[in-house]
Amino acid sequence: MFETLSIFKIGGKVIDDKDELDVFLKNFANIPGKKILVHGGGKWVSEMSRQLGIEVKMTNGRRITDERTLEVVTMILPGLANKKIVAKLQGYGCNALGLTGADGNTISAIKRPVKNGLDFGFVGDIEKVEVSNVQFLIESGFVPVFTAITHDKNGQLLNTNADTIASALAVGLTKEYKVDLYYCFEKQGVLIDQDDDDSIISKIHEGNYSKLKQEGIINAGMLPKVDNAFDAINAGVNRVHICHYKDVKYLSEGNDEFGTQISK
Repeated sequence: MFETLSIFKIGGKVIDDKDELDVFLKNFANIPGKKILVHGGGKWVSEMSRQLGIEVKMTNGRRITDERTLEVVTMILPGLANKKIVAKLQGYGCNALGLTGADGNTISAIKRPVKNGLDFGFVGDIEKVEVSNVQFLIESGFVPVFTAITHDKNGQLLNTNADTIASALAVGLTKEYKVDLYYCFEKQGVLIDQDDDDSIISKIHEGNYSKLKQEGIINAGMLPKVDNAFDAINAGVNRVHICHYKDVKYLSEGNDEFGTQISK
């Protein structure tokens, strides 16, 4: 029987709020067992870009990463953001180790090709996760903290979506662990009514997902998250939670009945 590994992706408005991020990190540090944290920091990147006079270009919520923007991403994500998170976790007794995909050749990617005239620049689509390297760190007692950067194995760093990194790690590590994946943000989970935090859909499975989409209950920004969750489930991940970042505190009490659980 495989040992459980929990992978958490923290995003949304939480990563931009120092105090709320601290609440999450304290709760994360207290969660028992083997675990990984994945984070982004898009607002930090945008703010620094503006300070440096670099235009922020987005399309459908995705960043266009030209050469100068990539320099800012590299300064902020594995630098300021990652090291602040790692230092906070160390302060809470969690032996965190900050990583990009380039470190230990853990996550390699290819530069996203131009499609229909849209060039995302130095953005990476994940090609491979070196599972043995990540497993070595976990079994050595470290808690890997990945930021949203990969590499092309030819010296080029690539900006990569943090949700995708979390999912790729989860799928890759199913060969060695029973993997639970948590997408943590400022909402309670997948909601029937976006203005009502109590309208949580507690469980989504393949049987009711189509109906929820047809009725327009799951739409817009939540669709890619749920689609990615099912991709992970179908590739061997045990289950996926979409949940409020504060609810992870219940895991230290042995309770995982929160947010939206996605399973077969």
